[in-house]
Amino acid sequence: MGGTGGIGVMTAVAESEALATLHRVFGYEAFRGEQEAVIEHVVAGGDAVVLMPTGGGKSLCYQIPSLVRAGTGIVVSPLIALMQDQVDALRALGVRAGFMNSTQDFDERRVVEAEFLAGELDLLYLAPERLRLDSTLDLLSRGKIAVFAIDEAHCVSQWGHDFRPDYLALSLLGERWPDVPRIALTATATRATHQEITERLNMPTARHFVASFDRPNIQYRIVPKADPKKQLLSFLREEHTGDAGIVYCLSRNSVEKTAEFLSRNGIEAVPYHAGLDAGTRAAHQSRFLREDGLVVVATIAFGMGIDKPDVRFVAHLDLPKSVEGYYQETGRAGRDRLPSTAWMAYGLNDVIQQRKLIQSGEGDEAFRRRAAAHLDAMLALCETAQCRRGQLLAYFGQDPDPSGCGNCDTCLTPPETWDGTIAAQKVLSTVVRLQRERGQKFGAVQIVDIL
Repeated sequence: MGGTGGIGVMTAVAESEALATLHRVFGYEAFRGEQEAVIEHVVAGGDAVVLMPTGGGKSLCYQIPSLVRAGTGIVVSPLIALMQDQVDALRALGVRAGFMNSTQDFDERRVVEAEFLAGELDLLYLAPERLRLDSTLDLLSRGKIAVFAIDEAHCVSQWGHDFRPDYLALSLLGERWPDVPRIALTATATRATHQEITERLNMPTARHFVASFDRPNIQYRIVPKADPKKQLLSFLREEHTGDAGIVYCLSRNSVEKTAEFLSRNGIEAVPYHAGLDAGTRAAHQSRFLREDGLVVVATIAFGMGIDKPDVRFVAHLDLPKSVEGYYQETGRAGRDRLPSTAWMAYGLNDVIQQRKLIQSGEGDEAFRRRAAAHLDAMLALCETAQCRRGQLLAYFGQDPDPSGCGNCDTCLTPPETWDGTIAAQKVLSTVVRLQRERGQKFGAVQIVDIL
């Protein structure tokens, strides 16, 4: 954890009130991991940047301070599609919660505004774009605010995998409300992204809380891609019959075809991607949250903020664009801490496809270089002969167990390795000689034939 700045000391009364709130409202006996330290710090008035893996209990880190401190907790979240579910879940616990976003009409927003001004809300969820509106800022200035919580804070990183421009405007919260504590939370960030969150949100005195990124109940497994849909079907039939899970694909077309293939072969599966109408997406998301054993086949448009503890597997049929994305997506499995699987089919064509997308995509040369670096890190994770969990933890700046984890494919079935130095030298020498002598490029098959 980093240093602190500008806070008071949490009183014994507030500390006991936080624990009592945990018992009374949320039904838990004790705090987990860094939760108590984070809550104490924020209740006492301090800013905090919190990195805590999916399933680690991030939400309590701002929900309890919102209930203990005077006023309303303002939660900035990009998860518009989930706000209603989040608010409904809190109301079921007796928490006075509301939200404001683009899905509401004028009258619905007026009701929420009136509740906020009357001090009748414990938590108010806002989409980040609303904080660019003078009307929203004026509304907040007329009420009593307990804490600002900035969820999915990695969205402020311009180099990250999930950048949202509206997050850049959130630095004004500290300028306009200097006496209101702020807490920025994310489930995935490298040290560089961690620092960028602090700088871009203008939180120089924030205390940093970093929980372990290890999810020991998740078994990481990457298989050579041959016939991915059939490989997926075998994996589900052999290990996850009747289990709820998520299958990620790169394209909408692949999502539709995979969902249809699974359904045709007796696996209850539904598609989810941005090309579906809002009603269909909402219906499929609702089914996934409420039903047992449903498989959602999706693009990365699905999953952020999904609170379903018993997801038993997350599968990738295409290579994720970054280790951060892979970690966040696989982290949706096993939030109940029971054994779960992160399974991926990976092949050379994935790499070729991703490189083409980078070269043909939007953005300047610096953006493309950064995207290529993200891809290279993902390839290193796929190609490693060492403990895959260890490689993942090292990427996020944590020290892995040098003896391995015992719960990933490379630990359970160590791959055969050999010294390829001489072979590589021969290949490189052949390529250089051919280019020098004949002035043309040759494909891999031709080079193999020559060798």
